[in-house]
Amino acid sequence: MKWDTPEKLKSLLYELVRWESQTLTKGEQEFTQKLFAKFQLLPYFNTNQHFLQTVDVEGGRQVLSALYKHPNAKKTVVLISHFDTVQIEEYGALMPLATEPEMITQAFHEAKWMLNEQAQKDLESGDYLFGRGVMDMKMGLALHMQALERAIEEEWALNLLLVTVPDEEVSSAGMRVAVKHIAEVTENYNLEISLFLNSEPSFSQGPYDTNEYLYTGSIGKVMPAALFYGKETHVGEPLKGISAPFMSAYLEIEMEWNDTFCETVYGETTPLPVALKLQDLKDQYSTQTPYRAVAMYNVFLMKRSAAEIFDMFEEVTKKAMQKCQARYDEVCANMKISPIGKIRTIRYSELLDYATNKLGKPHIEQLIHEVLALPNLDERDQSFAIADRLMIQCQELAPAVVVLFAPPFYPAVNSSDHPLVKKAIDVVLKASEQYNIPLQQVHYFNGICDLSYCQLMDDNGWIAYEENTPVWNRTYDIPFEQIAKFNAPVMNLGPYGKDAHQVSERLRINSGFYEMPDLINQLLRFVEKQ
Repeated sequence: MKWDTPEKLKSLLYELVRWESQTLTKGEQEFTQKLFAKFQLLPYFNTNQHFLQTVDVEGGRQVLSALYKHPNAKKTVVLISHFDTVQIEEYGALMPLATEPEMITQAFHEAKWMLNEQAQKDLESGDYLFGRGVMDMKMGLALHMQALERAIEEEWALNLLLVTVPDEEVSSAGMRVAVKHIAEVTENYNLEISLFLNSEPSFSQGPYDTNEYLYTGSIGKVMPAALFYGKETHVGEPLKGISAPFMSAYLEIEMEWNDTFCETVYGETTPLPVALKLQDLKDQYSTQTPYRAVAMYNVFLMKRSAAEIFDMFEEVTKKAMQKCQARYDEVCANMKISPIGKIRTIRYSELLDYATNKLGKPHIEQLIHEVLALPNLDERDQSFAIADRLMIQCQELAPAVVVLFAPPFYPAVNSSDHPLVKKAIDVVLKASEQYNIPLQQVHYFNGICDLSYCQLMDDNGWIAYEENTPVWNRTYDIPFEQIAKFNAPVMNLGPYGKDAHQVSERLRINSGFYEMPDLINQLLRFVEKQ
């Protein structure tokens, strides 16, 4: 066997990390073919070539799937992972070593100043391996590869479908394609999915948290956004207009850290909302005031639907604009100048209907097509640009704030009350006792992950999301129809590490190469027997 011992598993991890695969780089594009060749080293996939497949994803990238199928079994566990990583620029002079775990770990002994205090202690302990991707999440992929090889060699009476995807760190384009592929594979081979198992690393719950976690769900994330369309004027006559930055400041005050958006479920609470984008759209200097601006907010969710979040965001926006209007009217009264009008709050769906009625559907489709043809715009930029073009054609609605959704959307999922998951938790916790791991259950993985696309929670929020996402079914979509076919629970059980997305990203060695291989093995063998 190629990956059955700790040393062989470590060599596999080093190789996977060495295949640099930052999101939206050539390395990410090439990773799948390198991995495909790696799987071809297993005789099983030479005999069963049709069980090893790739699926194209936008941007020249690919999903890889590898199926071990027992001839008499329908029961299947889908092993989910991603192979893209975030950038490595923060490593500075050590960038060439960022994807060489042994070398970067050694180099940090001479550059401890780059690490925080806790990371320095972990470095000195010798218990941790550093490097981009060792924690998030190439160790998880390596563990899945080991489990797949073990199932093949031992002829488990349980099918394993390994699926590893690109783009998890940006928009999950890989997983949204993989969902359709998983649905096709399960239908073609008459498989019954018993569990979706991800092996994202265990995330700490605070700076000094040393517990390790297994997760029975994953937190959701949605991004309500706003286009502010004011009225332009010369800086010498400021009150003859209203600037978009002035309008946006009032929404920012109302939205940032607004705890009414927090949810508490199973005693766990979502983080506060924060702005991910706040800027005006003026692209050159002039003495004209900036009259268009955008804002985008990160909102986490557990039980709430997209529709509920949008309703809340719309109300907060209206409240913010009332305060903005009051201040503007007050200044105008003091200066004895007539205000230019009242600020509206408009849903994108309402703006689209208004513009279509005014200009006709062919004109609107052409306008949207022109935006989507512009180079170097991602789905978020495209969303704002479409709303902006519509407002330019409908300036009689100004001053106004257009509320909308910007991609991506990660629905919340949870299987804490599923009978199989409840038993599986007991199995894993009992197995962890021999290693003295401080392992605990968490109901929602707080790192955001692709399990969001493996389960469809009962709610009516999808229509509001689809109607108010300008790029929906154009450059962005979620395969809700395929997800609805899945009725299996989700779990996340992965290695312990620290500081994902930081220069101090690291993996606890014993967790990755000794403890987690055993825990995942015992979990899968438990599912096999059910």
